[in-house]
Amino acid sequence: MVEQSLYAPVLVITLAALATYASRALGTFLSGKISVESPVIDWITCVTYALLAGLVVRMIALPIGALAETPDWWRFAAAGAGLLVFVLSKRNIGISVLAGALVLVALGTLQI
Repeated sequence: MVEQSLYAPVLVITLAALATYASRALGTFLSGKISVESPVIDWITCVTYALLAGLVVRMIALPIGALAETPDWWRFAAAGAGLLVFVLSKRNIGISVLAGALVLVALGTLQI
């Protein structure tokens, strides 16, 4: 009995790795056979963007942890600044995320 419990974590990690690599192998195998222009890929893309947008909105409107300690308007101001920079920078995500983060840090440093 004692020996089996020692191998349980190894078994779980091995099965998880096999499941992960099996799905990646299947994705690699199917990637050449699926058209990028297909409606299925368009649907998957839309669902992915919707999930990401939902998570971002939840993080801004209903944060947890240290972000919950900040005033609501700080988070909305940082998100607005990031969105503004995104539009002005011709959709550069890196610069817009940096701008939003800098606005949040500046507001936290100045304690406005």
